[in-house]
Amino acid sequence: MLDYLALVILLFAFVTVFYGIIAIHDIPYEIAVHRNHPHQDAIHYAGWISLFTIGAIWPFLWIWATLYREDRGWGMLGDSTSPDDGGLLINRLAALEERLERLEQSDKVPATENAEGESDGETSGEADGESDGETSGETSEKAHGENE
Repeated sequence: MLDYLALVILLFAFVTVFYGIIAIHDIPYEIAVHRNHPHQDAIHYAGWISLFTIGAIWPFLWIWATLYREDRGWGMLGDSTSPDDGGLLINRLAALEERLERLEQSDKVPATENAEGESDGETSGEADGESDGETSGETSEKAHGENE
């Protein structure tokens, strides 16, 4: 009779530990559901996978589930990248684009064209891929010197 009682206690302990492990590995999913996380399903599947990896990825799932909150998104309080600041970011972007355009316009100097139709700012050497004030003669001398 004691053998059967020991067997029942052993089976009860095994089933309790088995379901306890599953319930513990499901905690990040429950957190994600409570917070209306956009990746609930991925967290749930990863929780099942963490059972097979002996819980190695489970702490990362906990962190992943707790990072998102519906009221503030992914960031912390005062973070300027929250979804509510979309209009503010658009306004800042427009102001920066306007400022960049003004800077580009103020840096442009009216260029005069020479007889060949090239502007003064660009020489024939620059158009051919030469730069740093090298002329075609200097380039050919360098090439000739390297060949010797």
